[in-house]
Amino acid sequence: MKLRTSFLAAAAFLALATPAAVQAHRMWMLPSATIVSGDDVWVTIDAAVSNDLFYFEHQPLRGDPKVLAPDGSTLEVENKATGRYRTTFDVHLTQKGTYKVAIVSEGVFGSYLLNGERKQLPRGTTTATLASAIPAGATEVRTSESASRNEVFITSGEPTSTVFKPTGKGIELVPVTHPNDLVAGETATFQFTLDGKPMPDQAVTVIPGGIRYRDKLNQMDLKTNAAGKVQIKWPEPGMYWLNVTTGGRREGMGPGAEGQAAPAAPAGPAPRRANYVTTLEVLAP
Repeated sequence: MKLRTSFLAAAAFLALATPAAVQAHRMWMLPSATIVSGDDVWVTIDAAVSNDLFYFEHQPLRGDPKVLAPDGSTLEVENKATGRYRTTFDVHLTQKGTYKVAIVSEGVFGSYLLNGERKQLPRGTTTATLASAIPAGATEVRTSESASRNEVFITSGEPTSTVFKPTGKGIELVPVTHPNDLVAGETATFQFTLDGKPMPDQAVTVIPGGIRYRDKLNQMDLKTNAAGKVQIKWPEPGMYWLNVTTGGRREGMGPGAEGQAAPAAPAGPAPRRANYVTTLEVLAP
């Protein structure tokens, strides 16, 4: 994944760094279908950042979507276009099984003070190049490392599990219940990992779509158990937005005394901030 993606998606990632109940904007992808049949099938995906889930009114979601096919191969999306309020692209499903469509971004961003002037880290900075990106004599270094994953799952024919093999990077969903086998009134179990390790006592936010047309958000605030697993009972059919976010503030961003700059922070390593988003379809019983 090109690191420029992390900067294109930075605004969306930062919006998700606060709890879902108080944030203004949410990033999401919405497939035209999650369960399909046939030998030559297409699915269109809309991607955006908005106040109301699955409604285009703020800005398109930028990034480099990749498709992981049931046989483990990586495919490119087709017919990608970005407009004023949304990005849209097509996924061509030529194999039977479960696909994963993901926009993944990671990188380091921040700033430093040099000769009395605040300067930004150059685009493309990584944890490996952070030290060389900060010139000698720089002070008040403020950095943040981000890892963001936004993904959806689509099954053609019988579901498979190849695409669920963890990469060990950032927050990942390791399903106990297949994400394309969700039914209203039933309970699904998902496990979440951070860099390959279970996330115990982790907040999980689930919000049903259609919030533009109802008075209540109907948000479900859940927590994982000691093994990083969470159980979700789906109240009704529809599309649901799920979010898991972890990590603190940037280094050096704490308040200083009145009239003084924030205290300087060490150049590295940058603190880890990770975010995960998926859209799930729940079917009627």
